[in-house]
Amino acid sequence: MSPSTRSSNDKVNGANIKSVCVFCGAGDGADPVFEQEAIGGGSVGLMGTVAKAALDNGGKITAVVPEPLFKHGSKQLCDPIVVPDMHSRKRRMYDESDAFVVLPGGFGTMEEMLEMITWSQLNIHTKPIILVNTKNYYTPFAEWVKMCVKENFIKTHNAEIFVLCESSKDVIDTLKNYTAPKARYEFQWTNFEKESLV
Repeated sequence: MSPSTRSSNDKVNGANIKSVCVFCGAGDGADPVFEQEAIGGGSVGLMGTVAKAALDNGGKITAVVPEPLFKHGSKQLCDPIVVPDMHSRKRRMYDESDAFVVLPGGFGTMEEMLEMITWSQLNIHTKPIILVNTKNYYTPFAEWVKMCVKENFIKTHNAEIFVLCESSKDVIDTLKNYTAPKARYEFQWTNFEKESLV
């Protein structure tokens, strides 16, 4: 489905996942296990590993790059979609994807992941969000979410918007079995309202 025809009301389940957005670091990480666990966009760091692995296995990749980064020499392994800015980049990745897989990364990875979690919490989408917990990388984040639940900053069931996988080998099965928690904010948005929110 193209971004122009994909409805944000579409229910996503394992049977209809055609495109997965991978959020991950532009660096390789200090331990080679991060690169080994990357299921393969950009051409550097874990992004490059993910992209190369997808291409090596007959997959198709899409790189979405803000124009200023593109003009300053951002290298891609495919013809990129050039967008005006970082927010447009996230929006385009959201539009193009049926699910999100999050590998280890830094500020950018966390910001992208948290925006998709927030949009799910607001019932803008029900797309799976899977965190690959290589070397317990996302355990501190999961503990922080538990603390937020305990302190009543996050509703208990909203802590289930994302799922931790201990290995990239578990991602496919986890995607197939993902169900967005019903306790999310039950806003009934019109398509126009959803468009204006994101």
